[in-house]
Amino acid sequence: MTRLPLCVVGAGSIGQRHIEVAGLSEMIDLVAVVEPHAPLREALAAKGLPMVAALDEVPERVRAAVVATPTQDHHASTLACLSRGWAVIAEKPLAGTLDDARALRDAAQAADLPLFTGHHRRCHPFSIAGREALSAIGPLVGVQGFWSLRKHDSYYEADWRRKPGAGPLLTNMTHEIDLLRFLIGEMTEVTALLSSARRGFEIEDTAALAFRFGNGALGSFLISDAGASPWSFESASSENPAIAGSGEDYLRVTGTEGALAFPSLTRWGRSGPGEIEWSKPLARTDGARFDRIDPLLAQIERFAAVVAGGEDDVLCTAADGIAAMEMTLACALSARERRPLTPRDVPGHYTGV
Repeated sequence: MTRLPLCVVGAGSIGQRHIEVAGLSEMIDLVAVVEPHAPLREALAAKGLPMVAALDEVPERVRAAVVATPTQDHHASTLACLSRGWAVIAEKPLAGTLDDARALRDAAQAADLPLFTGHHRRCHPFSIAGREALSAIGPLVGVQGFWSLRKHDSYYEADWRRKPGAGPLLTNMTHEIDLLRFLIGEMTEVTALLSSARRGFEIEDTAALAFRFGNGALGSFLISDAGASPWSFESASSENPAIAGSGEDYLRVTGTEGALAFPSLTRWGRSGPGEIEWSKPLARTDGARFDRIDPLLAQIERFAAVVAGGEDDVLCTAADGIAAMEMTLACALSARERRPLTPRDVPGHYTGV
């Protein structure tokens, strides 16, 4: 097997996770890690990592990159990688503004290079199976989501975490929006309410959202970093070792023929012949059990397969990443303007604050 010669651009916390999985994969040859901050670069070099200070120092044999720099640098670093002929995964969000994200999409298309956004939750086996399982519950009626994790008080000791843009709407909801699009379909309208009543900061601690999907389904979602609960993607999946697992479902989807809980994939459906209606009990079917995986490892290996000439319908494309950005920013703008908004209502320069 020919390994994909890859570099990771940015060695912060998420960059180090990409470095970790690149080192674990038999499909990846980690050729270089770009980190301009000298103390961090030297510390990682002492651990044996192939550190360089700038993209110009990356060996010519590299053919792909993962961009894991701060969001404001995504546009410049991703564009520089594409200009070198490299396929790219750029961490989410794809760029700081929609204008910059669309420019990256256009550059990748012009160069005929793969460009993906790092929404890795799609790569869990239960996410892939969940998308397939929804076909068993008939035309979709609605989805309800509940994400509530109480962040520890010391989390907010950093001043920037109390400033506009750092609340759960822009920090956490973008993950949920991409997953909802992956599972349910295109989102066409949102109405958002924000509250800062519990923490009293300038930013929100809670958001309530109402969505319309292109297939006619409706959705509601509550997200909060002030309320303690067992309900969130992280708690349900035990994906993040820093967040306590609960195994509790946090999404419920209804269709005309039944319902599905996620991520357990517990399904409720027909228990007998005739019309399904409220006087008849629904039959429960437990979801399949899946081995726990590292979704970032699965993502980078799917990426390597695409660069080698394969096809993939799970990875978050540049277009998917832009659509998630559009709806996330529409949520923020809806709350600000106190009215329903569609993705096309969001100005290309809007940052959400």
